[in-house]
Amino acid sequence: MASYTILTIEDDSAIRRGIVDSLTYYGYRVIEAADGVLGKQLAVTGDYDLLLLDLALPGLPGMSILKAVRDARPTQPIIVLTAKGDETDRITGLKNGADDYVVKPFSVKELVARVEAVLRRSPERPRDIESVAFDGGVVDFARQEIRHGDERVELSEREVDLLRYLASHRGRAISREELLSNVWRITPQGTTTRTIDMHIARLREKLRDDPSHPQLLLTVRGKGYMFR
Repeated sequence: MASYTILTIEDDSAIRRGIVDSLTYYGYRVIEAADGVLGKQLAVTGDYDLLLLDLALPGLPGMSILKAVRDARPTQPIIVLTAKGDETDRITGLKNGADDYVVKPFSVKELVARVEAVLRRSPERPRDIESVAFDGGVVDFARQEIRHGDERVELSEREVDLLRYLASHRGRAISREELLSNVWRITPQGTTTRTIDMHIARLREKLRDDPSHPQLLLTVRGKGYMFR
């Protein structure tokens, strides 16, 4: 449990303090934000396992953050926090991609139970990897190189970050939006760039992965890229 990081975006200082203290007590690491602007930045570009999102926030509505996170991170676990009686917000939140909701005021036990339940049914986030082998070679992330037998091909820091992220999510198609958020650390909304495709092309060349019939870095039409 202690390995999980929770991002909580809540403007009420007393509620936020209670959430942080309670989750910390149960072994979670907690990141916090008190307004929608900072909250969105952390939610879209930060490194965390689950988002606790209040919908009534200063600066930027929680619903806008929810939509931005769903666009950038389609599988990110999210629990919305709503006031008692706000059934419309709960329904809208669930329709916009929230995994669950908690109604204020809530007990510590209920909050922790909801968090544990959502994390249990969410895919485990892959942990960092040092190297990955493939037919004919190995990628050594620590040394920033690809080895084909005795031949070594250097990788740039960005190529290491991109390939490590794809390899850590092996077998899952990763959207360009998710790569922009988690590798380039920029907000994908409104961003038009070919840099990801260019980096993929260079990596295929260094991996000796035939671009016309790639076997390692696949293009998944309409979804993004996948490391197989």
